[in-house]
Amino acid sequence: MDLGLTGKVAIVTGGSRGLGLAAAEALAAEGAHVVICARGEEALNAAAARLQKSAGAGAKVAIAVADVSTEAGAAKVIETAVSSFGRIDVLVNNVGLGKGADIEATSDAEWQEAFDQTLFPAIRMTRLAVPHLRQQGGGAIVIVSSIFGRESGGRMTYNAVKAAEISLAKSLAQQLAKDQIRVVSVAPGSTLFEGGSWWKRQQADPEGIAQFVKQELPFGRFGKPEEVGAAIAFLASPKASWISGTTVVVDGCQSRMF
Repeated sequence: MDLGLTGKVAIVTGGSRGLGLAAAEALAAEGAHVVICARGEEALNAAAARLQKSAGAGAKVAIAVADVSTEAGAAKVIETAVSSFGRIDVLVNNVGLGKGADIEATSDAEWQEAFDQTLFPAIRMTRLAVPHLRQQGGGAIVIVSSIFGRESGGRMTYNAVKAAEISLAKSLAQQLAKDQIRVVSVAPGSTLFEGGSWWKRQQADPEGIAQFVKQELPFGRFGKPEEVGAAIAFLASPKASWISGTTVVVDGCQSRMF
């Protein structure tokens, strides 16, 4: 299926690895020009080289070494997209962090960090991207949340910021529909990739993780980044023109709220 993304310009935050890289790869394969950002230049360069190899005909890749938890970093990413490709059609908000333990053991600083590194980057990037999307007559914003923004699981701080992202997407969708800008949140389940949190846990406790898979994952395996990336590319595309304000769960039947 041709998703109609050829020549569109997409920004993917946290695009050097994991779900961000998978989303960027799916978008580029469909012919979209992609801007990826992260804080590490070496990883970004490696990701860009990988993306360019698999990109559709004419699709190009640009990088921005930037920390989108800061106003200056977010602005740098937007400026890179506009200076490189002249427009913005798609924004994928993908960065996130959540540390801490239970309510008594989690400090104010850890709570603040979770919001500063997850929710505020999505807010800042969206605020800066909207005028450019509006200028193009519309576009799409995808916020990568989690099934643990909809039900309990994982760290408490992570639950809270991911729930906030889902709520933010719903509110933004209502606000921006008049501008033909769609906003969708994606809620992945447990997804395995090298260097990611599940990969690290698997390395540290293979037997415990094997038991987790047996008990919690009905398909008997973790999700793959490319499975989430494909869903993001579809939702960002004109083929999903009547999907906005909702959360799309990509979890292999892991979550229980349904």
